[in-house]
Amino acid sequence: MNKYILKLPVLDLAAAAARAAATKTDEEIVVMDMREVSAFTDVFVVVGARNTRQVKAIVDEVERSVKDDSNIRPIRIEGMDDCTWVLMDYGDMIIHIFNGDAREFYDLEGLWGDAPRVCGGAGGGSGASGV
Repeated sequence: MNKYILKLPVLDLAAAAARAAATKTDEEIVVMDMREVSAFTDVFVVVGARNTRQVKAIVDEVERSVKDDSNIRPIRIEGMDDCTWVLMDYGDMIIHIFNGDAREFYDLEGLWGDAPRVCGGAGGGSGASGV
C-alpha cells in the first residue's frame, strides 16, 4: 500500500470519496478495482459532472472529505484550468472527474473494462448509491 493512504484500506477510501462526490452530482459514479490490471494505482473513482462549477464543487468536497476521513491530501490535482477532465492523484487511488461529454470521449470504463467494478455502473442518476 502506498504511504499516502494511511488510515483506511484503499477500497474503503474510494467508497468514501465516491460518497463525497455523490453529494455534489447525480451523474453516475463508478469505483474500479485496478489492482489486477494496473501497476500504477489500486483503484479508480470515475465521476461525471455537468458543468465547470459542478466539477470544482466535486473536487472541493472530495478533497475535504478524504482529508477529514484519513488526514491525507492528493499528491497532485491536474486539469483545474479548464475542468474538462480533473485528475486527483492520491497514489493508490486516482479520482477522475469528467465534465460533460469528456467522460464518454475518453471512456475510461471501456478502456479499463477488465477491471472489476466495486460499485456503481448501474446507469445514470445516483450511481454511487451502492457505495
